[in-house]
Amino acid sequence: MSRPYDPYSSPNPKRFYRSRTDKVISGVCAGLAERYDWDVTLVRVIAVLLLLFVAGPLIFVAYLVVAMITPYAPAGYGNFSADEDAFWRGVSDRPRATFGAIKYSFMDLEERLKNIERTVTSDEWRLRQEFKDLEKGN
Repeated sequence: MSRPYDPYSSPNPKRFYRSRTDKVISGVCAGLAERYDWDVTLVRVIAVLLLLFVAGPLIFVAYLVVAMITPYAPAGYGNFSADEDAFWRGVSDRPRATFGAIKYSFMDLEERLKNIERTVTSDEWRLRQEFKDLEKGN
């Protein structure tokens, strides 16, 4: 059974959600670690260090805001095969970066096609083909 079409959802399943399973306070650090494939303990240690030594009230307010506006991960989220996970980790979330990568791929293909066309339409290529045809005839 297929899910209903949601025009506002991203085809990229690697989105930032709060974790339902690995949470200490509200799952923000675990969700961040899961999204970027970081170690959750390291993210929590960094968050505590920032809270204690850098800008405590600012970090605390930012954490609360992120916890309030970020939804929990949907049921069944994260059940990807290793190949799917590797593919989606390679997909950029920035449209400009994705467009740039596609643009340069097409520019490279166009340059290769020009080189092939230049080679095939050259007189030297025709001459080599004629020699090959003569060799096959004997």
